[in-house]
Amino acid sequence: MENDQKGATGGGEDTVDDKIMEQGAVVFRGYVIESVRMEDPQMYLVPEDFGGRADEVQDPQVKEVVLHLRKIAETLNKDTELERLIDNVDLDSVQDVFFSVARNIFSSDVNWGRVVAFFHFAYRLIYKALTRNHREIIRRIIAWVLQFIRENISAWIRQQGGWEGVVNSVLRWNNVTIFAAGILTGALLYWKMAN
Repeated sequence: MENDQKGATGGGEDTVDDKIMEQGAVVFRGYVIESVRMEDPQMYLVPEDFGGRADEVQDPQVKEVVLHLRKIAETLNKDTELERLIDNVDLDSVQDVFFSVARNIFSSDVNWGRVVAFFHFAYRLIYKALTRNHREIIRRIIAWVLQFIRENISAWIRQQGGWEGVVNSVLRWNNVTIFAAGILTGALLYWKMAN
């Protein structure tokens, strides 16, 4: 996951943003695969299941970024209120919910805790689709994740030095995880009250 900065000075920000999007897709798929593996070791998934390449999550930098994102997400997995709210999301009409919650997560700021809350929300929807035999929606959710990253947070990720920024940041993990859980629960409650 080499950080290609030449686009920021010579080839334009689009080159760097394209690299961030490619890396973001790999990181997100890695996040989903690792999260499923931790939650249900019997469910074996590979990047190809999500439109990726067989070896993409083997890159040591990808593994390190996914590890740090998962470390932030540990508290989210224990939040029963959050699970209850996600359980109430109807997969047949999930697109509006997805974008409403995503916009709410980033309504006032962008930081790694919010990125994790966003990833975790998308992961929980994918996991729900996997366990409820709604596999046809999974690639659409992944496409929405990437669309949202491109339109809303790729510039911020570029400013952090790319996806490796989560590794290079000095984070207080407990504060970030509690913050991420609160942000995601709040976004889901906001969506529920609005509907």
